[in-house]
Amino acid sequence: MRLLFCGDVVGQSGRKAMYATVKRARRELGVDFVIANGENAAGGFGITPAICEEFFDAGVDVVTTGNHVWDQREIIPYFDQERRLLRPHNYPIGTPGAGARLFTAASGARVIVINVMLRLFMDPLDDPFQCVAQFLNGHRLSKSADAILVDVHGEATSEKQALGHMLDGKVSAVVGSHTHVPTADGRVLAKGTGFQTDAGMCGDYDSVIGGDKEAWVRRFQSRMPVGRVQPPTGPGTACGVLIEVDPRTGLARRVAMVVQGPHLDERWPK
Repeated sequence: MRLLFCGDVVGQSGRKAMYATVKRARRELGVDFVIANGENAAGGFGITPAICEEFFDAGVDVVTTGNHVWDQREIIPYFDQERRLLRPHNYPIGTPGAGARLFTAASGARVIVINVMLRLFMDPLDDPFQCVAQFLNGHRLSKSADAILVDVHGEATSEKQALGHMLDGKVSAVVGSHTHVPTADGRVLAKGTGFQTDAGMCGDYDSVIGGDKEAWVRRFQSRMPVGRVQPPTGPGTACGVLIEVDPRTGLARRVAMVVQGPHLDERWPK
């Protein structure tokens, strides 16, 4: 089984690049299940119900989010209507939606997706380590699920890596999101869990983390507010991670970067 995780989708450029890459991956790589982080899809801030529908129409199976999850207020009631949209699992009890669910791929494979937000330099949510561990007490690879993927949305590389090692051997893959910069450490950990600290973003890389570069420069130089930094509209690059899962164990056989578009060296798994 093959899973594709697409990094944070930023604005219209990111959406177009991600849609094209998902279509190609389904056709050429035999991808069975696609997860995409959509928390920056609506002009760089949050996601809307209409954009979620675009994602699903393009072949995305599950949309994860992060700290910008509530930026578009119209999305709040949609969480209780659309089970394929996840918010971080460690939000307090009573928050709309859910952060971890079991899904069924077109092939019939059972895939659990867990979306969790970390805490270093982020909002002080419930303990993500304990939150994920408690959920997994009731779920086991090759028993209640054929694959389990965890989207760890966080700022600190150390915190992402620590969670990855804690989950090694218990889930198929742990892939980081949020920093919008792809890391070069994609690998299978010692006990069989696929890992990459950050998948990168789907967006225009002629930018600063997907935002207008001149506005970001002014912000850093002046230390003054410049308003919401809008995403540029140049050609987008899609970044993601392909995880090949052993159907017998649910653990990872291979982790490969996917990069399609300008400004970065393109990568396509063979």
